Amino acid sequence: MLVSLYVKDFAIIREVEFTPANGLTVVSGETGAGKSLLVDALMLLTGARADAGAVRHGAERAELVARFVPPASASEWLGEAALDEDGECQLRRVIRADGGSRAWINGRPATLAQLAELGAMLVEIHGQHEHQALLDRRHQLALLDGFAQHPDDLATMRESARDWQRASQAIAAIEQRGDTHERRQYLSHQLDELMAENLAPEAIESLISEHRRQSHATDLLEGCARIGTALESDLPGLLRRLRQELARLSEHEPALSDVDALLDGAQIQIDEAATALERLRDGFELDPERLHDLENRLTRLHDLARKHRVVPNELAQRCDQLQKELDELGDSDARLEALRHARDAAAKRWKSASQRVSATRQRSAVTLSHAISALMDELGMEGGRFLASLEPHGSNEPHPDGAERTEFLVAANAGQPPRALRKVASGGELSRISLAIEVAAMGLDSVPTLVFDEVDTGIGGAVAEVVGQKLRELGKDRQVLCVTHLPQVAAQGHHHLHVSKSDDGDGTRSRIDILDAQARTDELARMLGGVEITEATRVHARQMLEYAQRG
Repeated sequence: MLVSLYVKDFAIIREVEFTPANGLTVVSGETGAGKSLLVDALMLLTGARADAGAVRHGAERAELVARFVPPASASEWLGEAALDEDGECQLRRVIRADGGSRAWINGRPATLAQLAELGAMLVEIHGQHEHQALLDRRHQLALLDGFAQHPDDLATMRESARDWQRASQAIAAIEQRGDTHERRQYLSHQLDELMAENLAPEAIESLISEHRRQSHATDLLEGCARIGTALESDLPGLLRRLRQELARLSEHEPALSDVDALLDGAQIQIDEAATALERLRDGFELDPERLHDLENRLTRLHDLARKHRVVPNELAQRCDQLQKELDELGDSDARLEALRHARDAAAKRWKSASQRVSATRQRSAVTLSHAISALMDELGMEGGRFLASLEPHGSNEPHPDGAERTEFLVAANAGQPPRALRKVASGGELSRISLAIEVAAMGLDSVPTLVFDEVDTGIGGAVAEVVGQKLRELGKDRQVLCVTHLPQVAAQGHHHLHVSKSDDGDGTRSRIDILDAQARTDELARMLGGVEITEATRVHARQMLEYAQRG
């Protein structure tokens, strides 16, 4: 449901904010006052293309903001897109004077495609071809299914189609591998090569460390020998001389005995270092054959790594991958048989469910067609005809939408052949047909807010009153906004907005007022009368309003 709409520097609107209520809200005003600008703003907020003409003259940019209480479908979409915000749904769009624009959903940048996809779940605008969900064939099918009331069969049909598709894809993946026997031989050979080596990462690190020691064994032995000589001969003599000098000096400064103690500790550390160095030196061994063996092993590991396009430490993981594929191929025949059985079972379930769905769709299409055709008569399209046409998908493969697709066909006047609803040219006729569809299928569509523009174009009198009554009826379960110039329609509104324009010395500006009972009577009188509004016109307007509000 639309909670609020804020418009700033848009066309002739300087700044307006209004909070539509539940039920039917009618919008009236003199020609050129900007009645349809609210509809235009909602269209832009739900993905319509913008141009520089949308910005008020003299302003740098136009700003549009709408807040909604989202239905379940929109809340789910927001969550999946990571655009949800504590159950809120705010759409914002800024259009610059140069024609560029930016959009946000709940304060996060969004694309026009995202606005359009989300907007289709929030508001349905009738009167402009490119912004009516009713023109989309998938939406038409969903509406027919809602009218048919077969959710269990639909769920079974769709899930069966998805099961069939998953099984078919898995079968195709196995069959694309070609000769599984040849593939198994190839994998076995690769595994034999890998498993001939110790591929554990710690074993490879140990191998590298040992190779490094063997490669530098001569340097290590010679270096350790030099250090050992220094530790065993040079340093002990130096320390002995230093301590003798300290002993002489400490007679004059006792604190020097602490330095002597530190040097004594150093002597102990040097002795331990010499012992450790000797153990390490004894462990070094010049072994050309061992070095050759280590180099061969490392060469094999690097060759295998290059062959499998990994680093040596990832060879163990690659071995596991090959083993897994080999295991899968080992029972590929059994797996293929199981998948084919699952695919056939899914196709059987789909066929059974889709046949039941097709039968109820056919019956419901007839019922819906008659109901909408009757409503078209009431709405001033005498002899008009509506047809919910069903045609095969053209494929024998299970489809989530079932065995057929639908197309809504209409003939607005008697004698005319039915044409696709999306090809109907007259905006007024299209709006009234859409109204008839909405009334006939009331409550089956999850879109909470309906907007009708040009719904009363080309009609008047009793037909206009019927249009108003149908809109009011629709407003019992939905939030409905209708821009109108007919008093018969305006009188039926639960709420009435009046749009006016004035020149404040800084250009023309538009404003919106919420009308109370007296103001509504005055506005209806204006819509009924001409230049001069008589008392009789006011009485007529008051009676019209009282009569409509009793309904």
